[in-house]
Amino acid sequence: MARHEVLVVDHPAVSDRLARLRDRDAPVPIFRRMVEEIGLFLAYEATRSLKIAEGSVQTPLEAAPARRIARRPVVAPILRAGLGLLPGFLNCIDDAEIAHLGFYRDPASLKPVPYYANMPRDLAERDVFVLDPMLATGNSGSAAIKLLETRGAHAITFVCLIAAPEGIETLSKAHPDIRIVTASIDKHLNDHGYIVPGLGDAGDRMFGSATSLPVNAAGLDVH
Repeated sequence: MARHEVLVVDHPAVSDRLARLRDRDAPVPIFRRMVEEIGLFLAYEATRSLKIAEGSVQTPLEAAPARRIARRPVVAPILRAGLGLLPGFLNCIDDAEIAHLGFYRDPASLKPVPYYANMPRDLAERDVFVLDPMLATGNSGSAAIKLLETRGAHAITFVCLIAAPEGIETLSKAHPDIRIVTASIDKHLNDHGYIVPGLGDAGDRMFGSATSLPVNAAGLDVH
């Protein structure tokens, strides 16, 4: 794996869908469908280097050579927005194992705080794909990668719709061997940490809700 490798998936079908995503007037169902469809294109490119096992399969006529994916990859969406890319990924690799990583941003420090992690115990021999629509500051992505590394993961690819140069720099410095696959590298972050021009808050636009804080962090009393 090349150090600091960044792949921009430059395909007319991806560019067209990305344009529809950026449109501020896109309704939730269209936005969600475009995320899923771009997710398929990104997964196709991100998994191109998966190892193959040679074998054979019995056709109705005779045995034929067969090439299959050698080991099940692990796909790890960062909750909640990363779930939008998951259906497209599974349409590409339908037997991938799914991990879930949950973070929220502390309103005071603006740093990611983990609140949920469900992942395989040993990732040393697995290809791992982290999903998050936006690579902005890179802080949540870096925190997710650190969690995966505690389980031995080292072949990690970060998959996103849009990346900011600042986020790419953050991941590259903290994780020199990380690979990033994206549909676009935008200009910069604004003062609030949003990608410009970007597409706004991907989670809010995808799910039609306006907060990603867990209930205890939001100060809600739940019984």
